Amino acid sequence: MTGLTVLVMAKAPVPGRAKTRLAVATGDEVAADLAAAALLDTIAAVAALPGARGHLALAGDLPTASRGPELVAAVEGWRVTAQRGASFADRLAAAHLDAGPGPVVQVGMDTPQLTPELLAGVLDDLAGHDACLGPAPDGGWWVLARHDPSVAAPLGGVAMSTTSTYDDTRAALVGAGYRVSSTTPLGDVDTVEDAAEVARLAPHTRFAAAFRAWEERS
Repeated sequence: MTGLTVLVMAKAPVPGRAKTRLAVATGDEVAADLAAAALLDTIAAVAALPGARGHLALAGDLPTASRGPELVAAVEGWRVTAQRGASFADRLAAAHLDAGPGPVVQVGMDTPQLTPELLAGVLDDLAGHDACLGPAPDGGWWVLARHDPSVAAPLGGVAMSTTSTYDDTRAALVGAGYRVSSTTPLGDVDTVEDAAEVARLAPHTRFAAAFRAWEERS
């Protein structure tokens, strides 16, 4: 895995700003804590992938976030850059430019069930292609891998967080002349139902422990 960068797109898990759909059921403080746990699980999965470099593209400020000191310690040695751009699609494209050339696997902070094996599988599926996308059950995508940062440029014209985001992203990449493969589907966490399912599938994660703790208090 030498030379691989794993790019994590993340929002600092600040109460009232993180996981607002989840917060409808859990409240702002718990939603932010769950988001922080998910980000810590994601960072741990990257750290467990031999030879991978971590790059965090961050919106907000980690020290003031839920589990701030733990998050700051977790990304020690990582490259951390600020997200930039008006839309999320623009920020994705900019983050890929910041990550630079070479193999990059980009994920978010909403899949705490991520494992080193899944990341390695994405890199395998990228072989012989310009990009690799992993679909999510809600119509979005959870991972984008590529070799050259220019591959992410077409993302600026794609509407994110819709039921057709995966299909639209794939069409934009193919339309730009790129060879695109697919990888393992993976669900992300937006609602309390999503959270319960991810906690069931990945019971040993920080996220699952935090979710069970909330359930026991509720």
